[in-house]
Amino acid sequence: MEYTIPELDPISRQLVSLERPKKTKMLVVDDEPDNLDLLYRTFRRDFQVLKAESGMQALEILSAEGEVAVIISDQRMPEMKGTEFLSRTVPQFPDTMRIILTGFTDVEDLVEAINSGQVYKYITKPWDPSELKAVVQRAAETYELLKQRTEELRRSQAQTALLSTIIQVAQNASSSESTLTPIATAFGKNFVADGCILQLVEKETLTAHGSYSTAEPLENWLEKDSMVREAIASQKIQVSVNVPADASLSDSPHYTSSGIQAHLIVPVTLRGELLAVLSLQWKQPCTLREDELLLLHLSAQQVALALTCSHYSSVVA
Repeated sequence: MEYTIPELDPISRQLVSLERPKKTKMLVVDDEPDNLDLLYRTFRRDFQVLKAESGMQALEILSAEGEVAVIISDQRMPEMKGTEFLSRTVPQFPDTMRIILTGFTDVEDLVEAINSGQVYKYITKPWDPSELKAVVQRAAETYELLKQRTEELRRSQAQTALLSTIIQVAQNASSSESTLTPIATAFGKNFVADGCILQLVEKETLTAHGSYSTAEPLENWLEKDSMVREAIASQKIQVSVNVPADASLSDSPHYTSSGIQAHLIVPVTLRGELLAVLSLQWKQPCTLREDELLLLHLSAQQVALALTCSHYSSVVA
C-alpha cells in the first residue's frame, strides 16, 4: 500500500484514520448494591462502567483494567473512606477525574481532598441524576483534554529528540555505517516500535550494512519482503497497519515467524537517489496519524543528509 507525502490520497487517509473510538472507561464504587446498580444504569450507555463494592475491590479492578477517565466513589464505606481510596489512586493515575458522593458533612475530609487535587467534585446524596451526568461529562472532557495535552507534549519532545539525534549523527559520524545504530534507535523510540532496521541501499539493492534497534533479537528479513521491494522500486513509503488482515502478506513466513503485525518502510532518498530503507515493525496492528507520516517524510530527508555527510567525511579522511 502506497502513501503520497505530503498530500495523502483518500485510500491513504482511510489507512491512517483512527479506529472507531471505544467507550470511555469509568469506575463506580459504593458499598450499597442499590446505589451501585443505579450508578451503573445511569452511565452504561455513554461509558464502559466498572463496578466495585469497596475501596479495596476498586483498587484491584484498577490494577487489572488500568486507567479510567472518571471514578465516582461513595465517601462513607466500611474499611476505607472514599477520600482515602481516591488518594491511593493518585500516584498511578494522576489524570483520572475523581468525584465523591456524600450524604454527610465531612467537611474536613472533603476540603483536604479537594485542595490536594485528589477530588474533582463532590456531590451530595440524594443526587440529582441530570446534575451528576453533567458533572461526569465535564470531568470526562477535562480528562480527555489532559491526556491530549500530555500526549502532544510527549510527541513534541520525542520528535525534537529524533531530529536532534539525526543532526548530531550527521556532524559527528565518521562513516555511513556508524550513523545507522543511533538513528535506528532514535526512530524505534520515537514511534514505539518493537523493531527498527536502517539498511543501506546501493544500485537499488540492499547491502550488508544495516543496523537495528529492538528490545529482543531481531531477524533481518527485509530482502525477502515484497513491501521492501516495492518501496525500493517506487521510492515511496509502504505500509501495512494490520498484516494478518492483508491478503498479500498474511501468509508470508517471515511475518508469521516474527510475529510482526504492522510494518512500515520509508525510503531514504536524496535528489532521486535511494540511499537506504528504514523499517519500523510492531507486534500488534497499529494506526498512524497524518502528522506522524509527515514527520517520517521530514526525518527521512534528514537521514539522507546525515548519510551523505558521513560518507563524504569518510572519503575525505
